Amino acid sequence: MTASEVDGRVLVDGRSFDPESANWVRELSPGSPTFEAACRRLYAMLFKIARGETVRRSPTLRLTGPELEDLAHQAAADALMRITRKIGEFRGDAQFKTWAFKFVILEVSTKVGRHFWRDHRVFPDGGETGRAPAAAGDEPLRQVEANELRAALGRAIENALTERQRTVFVALAIDNIPMDALAAKLDTNRNAIYKAMFDARRNIRAHLVAHEFLS
Repeated sequence: MTASEVDGRVLVDGRSFDPESANWVRELSPGSPTFEAACRRLYAMLFKIARGETVRRSPTLRLTGPELEDLAHQAAADALMRITRKIGEFRGDAQFKTWAFKFVILEVSTKVGRHFWRDHRVFPDGGETGRAPAAAGDEPLRQVEANELRAALGRAIENALTERQRTVFVALAIDNIPMDALAAKLDTNRNAIYKAMFDARRNIRAHLVAHEFLS
């Protein structure tokens, strides 16, 4: 691996980075003698970000204490693995830490979403209607209707969407994955994601209307 400095930027194998980012690229590249040490330092940083993000989201989860810590560790470990695999794709448009932290936020979003989806359903508007517990004093009939609507939504997601629409809807509305991150993961663009999400919402609503859950 070759490196040189031009106008305060460091060129590493033809790619231009700020000095700190260049150090990370050199240390995390295959064959680097400091690879393991760099991975340990980066993991500590990723875990700190992951833990803060899981704590921030904890009010909507049924996770506390060791389970929350374990989720943060899993997210940091998976993010580190993805970063080291993709280090050759980093072009230096942003600082390395900014680029790297997007991976761990994506991993937290995915893992939190998977846990949340096991026990919850959300409504097509992405709101909290399907997540909130029944308020004190709600009539039993209203609770039954809400439960039936949640179940109908689950069936709509499973049966009324294409695989692509389901992937996008679950990622954005349930897993809270950032749109740009999802577009990168699916190797597409924001417009295509918008279109898939629009079609998914339309199909879900049509399904609910057809089954007389919405008018």
